[in-house]
This record gives sequence, C-alpha cells and structure tokens, in this order.
Amino acid sequence: MFITDTIVAISTPIGEAGLAVVRVSGPNALTVADRVFTPVGKSSLQPSSAATHTIHYGHIVRDGSRVDEVLLSVLRAPRTFTREDMVEVSCHGGLLPAKLVLDTILAGGARLAEPGEFTKRAFLNGRIDLAQAEAVADLIHSRTELALSAAHEQLAGHLSRRIEQLRDDLTRTLAHVEAHIDFPDEDILPDTRSRLVGRLEKAAIFIEELLRTAPEGQLLRRGVRAAIVGRPNAGKSSLLNQLLGHDRAIVSPIAGTTRDTIEETANIRGIPVIFIDTAGLREASDSLEAEGVRRSKATLEKAELILHVVDATEPITDKDWRLLEDSVNKKRIVVRNKIDLARDTVWNDSFGITAISVSSLTGEGLETLKDTIKSLLWSGGVGGEMLQVMINSRHQEALRRAHFSTTHATDALRNDQSLELVALDLRIAFNAVGEIVGKTTTEDLLDSIFSQFCLGK
Repeated sequence: MFITDTIVAISTPIGEAGLAVVRVSGPNALTVADRVFTPVGKSSLQPSSAATHTIHYGHIVRDGSRVDEVLLSVLRAPRTFTREDMVEVSCHGGLLPAKLVLDTILAGGARLAEPGEFTKRAFLNGRIDLAQAEAVADLIHSRTELALSAAHEQLAGHLSRRIEQLRDDLTRTLAHVEAHIDFPDEDILPDTRSRLVGRLEKAAIFIEELLRTAPEGQLLRRGVRAAIVGRPNAGKSSLLNQLLGHDRAIVSPIAGTTRDTIEETANIRGIPVIFIDTAGLREASDSLEAEGVRRSKATLEKAELILHVVDATEPITDKDWRLLEDSVNKKRIVVRNKIDLARDTVWNDSFGITAISVSSLTGEGLETLKDTIKSLLWSGGVGGEMLQVMINSRHQEALRRAHFSTTHATDALRNDQSLELVALDLRIAFNAVGEIVGKTTTEDLLDSIFSQFCLGK
C-alpha cells in the first residue's frame, strides 16, 4: 500500500500537564514542519535540513505570530515507529497550547490522523505485524503489571514467531500434498503418509496449547467483573474500600446507604478485577432504594465472580440462602465480615462454597481473600512462557478454525481420502493462522482493529 498523505495528532492525554506531544508522520512530515517551525539559535536548522534523531529548539509560528515555544524532534525513515519520516513536537501542556500547535500543523498541510492510524501505518509498512500492533493497544490499556508484561512479550514478537513457525509447518505439508496432486500417478508411500499425518498431529497439538492461554489472556486484557452482594449493613462498602486501598464508597451504620452500584478496578495479584458494590438486597422502603435493588440484581446476573458478604455477628438468614441459590452457576466466595466482633462463630458450609473470614475494619483476612480470588480466576501459575503467548479473542477464533481444518485434513489423509480435500483444508488452516499476524486479512478487519486505538497512537 502506497501512502501519500501526512497525518498529525496529539499523542498525549488531553488536559492540564507540563508537556504535550504532537506527532506528525508521512512523506511530507519534514516539509510541513518547515512551514510551521522557526528554529532559534546560531546553529539552528530547519527540520528538512536536520539530521535524523535530533532535537531542535524553536517556535511554532502561524501567520507571523508565535503559537508556542517547543522542542522539535526530527526522525527520518526508516528508523521510526511508522517507517515514515516523523516529527514530534513537545509543546506546553494544557488544552489550548496543544490544540493551537495541532491547528497550525493542520494548516501547514497535514491532516488529522484517525484513531490508531500511526500504528496502522507501522503495520502496513512492515515494521510490526498485526499481533504486535494489537499488543500496542494492550500495553496502553494495561491495568496491572502482569497485563503489561504480557503486552510487552507480544510486542516483542514471541507470539508472532510461534505463529510463523506454525504457518511454515502447514506450508511444507501443503506443498507436499500439492506435489502429489500434480503427479497423480505417484501414490503417497505409507511412510510418507505417516510422516505427514504426524506433522499435522503436532500442528494440532501446538494450536491446542495456544488455545489454552485464551482464558488467562482475555482475563488480563479485559479484567473480571466481581459483584459484592449481601444484606444491608453486612459491610459491603467497607470491604470494597479495603480491596481498593482507599475510601471509594460511603460507609455508614444506617442500612441502605448504598443506593446505586459503584464500580472500581483493583489489582488483585496481577489480575484486574472490577469490583461492583451493590445496594443491600432487601424489601425497599422507597422508589429510589427499589431502583438500587433492581440494579444490584442486574449486576449479579452479569458478574463473573460473586463476593457474598455476610455479617459474622449474625446468623445466616433465609435471604442469604436464597441469594446463594441465585448464584449457583457462578464462581463465588462467601466473605464473613466483622470477625473482629465475632471470633467464635463458625460457617456452616451447606453449599460447598469457599468461605473467607475478614475484618473490613482491621484488614484481617484480606490477603487470604485476595489469594482465593486469584485461585478461582486463574488456573495454575503465571510463568514467563505463558505470558509470551497469551492470545486474545480474535486469535482464539482464528485458531479454532485452523484447528478444525487441520484435524479434518489429518483424518482425511489418514483415511486415504482425496488429496484435493486435504489440500483445501490445509489452505483454510494456513489462511486462518495468517489472520493472526496479518498475512491474510481484509480492510474491514484492519479498520475494526485500529478503530479501537486511541487518537495519536
């Protein structure tokens, strides 16, 4: 794809800050910079005359008036993020300075970039593949160090190298099958057929290993929704504050204080968990509380993990049991709160549910609760090998298709069926695997992926 236009966008978050960065990329990036930048100093140079990877002090100027005092970085192709000529302008932060610099560069001949367009150009220009491009978005959106590590591993190309290895194995097998199709008089020898079947079986196992990383990979990327439910005054809001490490929800001895759901994300042993504090489930005394109860029930239905908080100083009621029955098909933990006031009470495990005793006042038992949450959500340990290849939902869907076609081709080959059918299945598998790294893709797919990126990346 031949790119002719030059794009610009603010690459730092909008808001008050010490600095903002405005990024320009494209074949005319240096020419556009010449039009808007006035260097300052005896040895100063215009951007088009400057060496690559150098920084220059000066002013952004429009219609003879100074817009801002800036540092301008010159980055020449191909040693740039997009493999195009690039200019990065560090200007004063804040809503107005960055916008005025952006407007000046737009007037100088650039166009406003679309979301993710810088990364899209990096992909189109061959600097990174599609899996690595997605890792850029994962890195930006990471909410825990574990998620950040997984994004770094994918950006470094660990998953891509495994996918390329798989594509190479499928290519060799397909070439062998097609060679016999071209010479139909020569049957595949039993030993050769056995080797081809063995190679495809290994490919299927390899795909299965990648597919097993999908749940954890998706967990790190999107987090898990955990509803904190229970009767009024069980200490749900206090528990939320303890898990977050700061006061987010209002705590009061008055029953029914929480009228709406409150959502906040916490890092629980490397896993992003979106905790939702809900209104206490009881007969509402007014329409406002009734709406809170309704939202609590809706949250309970959508949640992937339930923390059922009970007051350890009081006996378990029928309402508690009914609430437990409502969440029977979900991962759940009974949190026995206020153990600082009820040391001698015992949990009657009639439902076979894990129960953790905590004190939201002192923090006692919170670390055990966090360990239990992680063990329910995460299967096994978190090794470096797993972090390298954690696939996302798009990869998962492509690998499932590849696995189906590979298995189908293996069965056909083993049962001495038509080689044309074997080759067809292998091509489908090959193309499906290629979708992961962008070797076989469509413009609609690319637009869908990069539209999820932030502007300026």
